[in-house]
Amino acid sequence: MGKLAAEELFEDPRIAKAKELLLSAIDEAQKKVTAIKGPDPERVKEYEELLEQFKEARGAPLYYPYIGSGLGNGALVELADGSVKYDLICGIGPHYFGHSHPRLVEAAVHSAISNTIMQGNLQQNVEPLHLMQKLNKASGLDHCFLSTSGAMATENGLKIAFNYKKSATRLIAFERCFMGRTLALSHVTDKPAFRVGLPQTLDVDYIPFFDSKRPNESIEEADRELKKLLARYPGKHAAMAFELVQGEGGIRPGSRPFFAQLMNTLKEHDVPILIDEVQTFGRTSELFAFQHFELQNYVDIVAVGKISLVCATLFSKRVSPSAGLLSQTFTASSSAIEAAIYLIDDLLKGGYFGDQGKNMATFRNIEKRFKELEKRHPGAICGPYGIGAMIAFTPFEGEPQTTVEIAKELFDAGLITFIAGQNPTRIRMLIPVAIISDKDLDTVFGIIDQVIQRKKETLL
Repeated sequence: MGKLAAEELFEDPRIAKAKELLLSAIDEAQKKVTAIKGPDPERVKEYEELLEQFKEARGAPLYYPYIGSGLGNGALVELADGSVKYDLICGIGPHYFGHSHPRLVEAAVHSAISNTIMQGNLQQNVEPLHLMQKLNKASGLDHCFLSTSGAMATENGLKIAFNYKKSATRLIAFERCFMGRTLALSHVTDKPAFRVGLPQTLDVDYIPFFDSKRPNESIEEADRELKKLLARYPGKHAAMAFELVQGEGGIRPGSRPFFAQLMNTLKEHDVPILIDEVQTFGRTSELFAFQHFELQNYVDIVAVGKISLVCATLFSKRVSPSAGLLSQTFTASSSAIEAAIYLIDDLLKGGYFGDQGKNMATFRNIEKRFKELEKRHPGAICGPYGIGAMIAFTPFEGEPQTTVEIAKELFDAGLITFIAGQNPTRIRMLIPVAIISDKDLDTVFGIIDQVIQRKKETLL
């Protein structure tokens, strides 16, 4: 059997040399991005004009004045004004391996010389198959449908559930949940402001989420409310959507006994269990959070995204949908698919999981540092909350305006975070565990310490 023309191209020594030269140039450039620094005064005006152009083009200003230059170095990222900042939110999740990671660059270069830029329903190379097989094997679920975004992965999960329960018209979710911002998902997300002016698309019933301060009572209350809903609307619930760690809700983990009790009740009524892992994927003690909470025997449908770069809906044979229900023009770019394959391989083989793995060890390291800050600033900081690479802290009792101000002051000081939750509102971080170092964390916590101290002085 002769070689394909493409195989000869990919094995061409000129390609290998080009990759070597490119990676060498990037490595040389990264050596100039090694620490936080302020903007170049000569670029400030031009940068402000760019921000205004963004505002005009998109119809709203950017949340942070962030426009990347196109280069980073691990947890550090260079902006177009010449400033350098620590990225502790990773674009709200995707950049788990940091910025300008050489293996991801290499994957992107390989995909750039591949014929199909966007892969999808009618035209795919072999790489999507490899990615689906990896996700199926790692999850224990039978099937995988790739998609362009976490919201689309979750939408497909809902379609599968409603297709399985054809007489159903309702959904169950947790209070404070976040599922997305599409027309349908905005009605699942427990935030009325996200659906102002939108037509009703789904009837959603809510039950309380786990309360770590009252674990046993919390289980009883949630199960009691669930049983009431199932009795009130017999056979009308297509699924219950589970965030095992509420991200937008404030980085709030549940517990295995809590989830297992609810899932047992749902199984008794043949209500499919849909796990939203768009944010939790890769960030706990296992690749999937449902594995961290030992819920493998309950799961029917799982939506993944962010770290995976290419989003996906995983599902069991028992809920397989009718032909034609799931389809789309394209699933992802070839570069994203190549990168996703590398990322998942590295996560599975790189020592990230288990109680002593990088995710949980990083959490304990950060937890220790936060406890030291609590002692230094009693009443001004509380935390951390979360698990693994999902971490939050509450500043000044979580008053929303103050928390937003602190997030923006952290940004100005060189640390990119985000907010999450209401009553309290918290500062949220999605730690790039793959590349964060103790030295990085020393700098990060020094910044948090300084910003909290300055805020204390202004609030006195």
